[in-house]
Amino acid sequence: MILSTSTADWLVGITVARILKVQMDPINSMAALSKPHKLAQILKAAISYFVVVFGSGFILGPIRIFFIVPRLGERTAELMEAPLMLFVIVMAAKWVVRRFQLPPATIDRLVVGFLALTLGLLFEFTLVLKLRGLTLTEYFHTRDPVSGAVYYLILGLFAIMPLLVGRDGAVTRTKEKRRA
Repeated sequence: MILSTSTADWLVGITVARILKVQMDPINSMAALSKPHKLAQILKAAISYFVVVFGSGFILGPIRIFFIVPRLGERTAELMEAPLMLFVIVMAAKWVVRRFQLPPATIDRLVVGFLALTLGLLFEFTLVLKLRGLTLTEYFHTRDPVSGAVYYLILGLFAIMPLLVGRDGAVTRTKEKRRA
């Protein structure tokens, strides 16, 4: 189907109007997007959240394995890494909520978190297990019960952190900017 010039101009005008509305109204920016654009925005936020957090873990993991585990043991090394990863998770969630202007709506933020968690688990169960030479069964059987429980708790927090961060603060800061 070929679009006429007037139809193409109309579509461009609608797109520009949507973009301008998103930039002028950051509180409702995702609400202003059409459903496919909103889903794309959520997917971008989830991928970004995943990349930041698991990228940090990918950097910290070898440091833990090669330098801390031989000196202090696996449990202590994993427990030392947990607060660092929690800090990364909180900061990444704040950044993603602010960068992608996620509304305080529970479902949007939970979708971002759970999509990022799904990507992370796929990444963990494919690439990381291959690098470590473990099967999925060996992975679960060799997990330390204490540090493993902390790891699972961190994964749960990773999934819900976009919901927990900046719920009131992000809206308040945006409203204050409007008044100025």
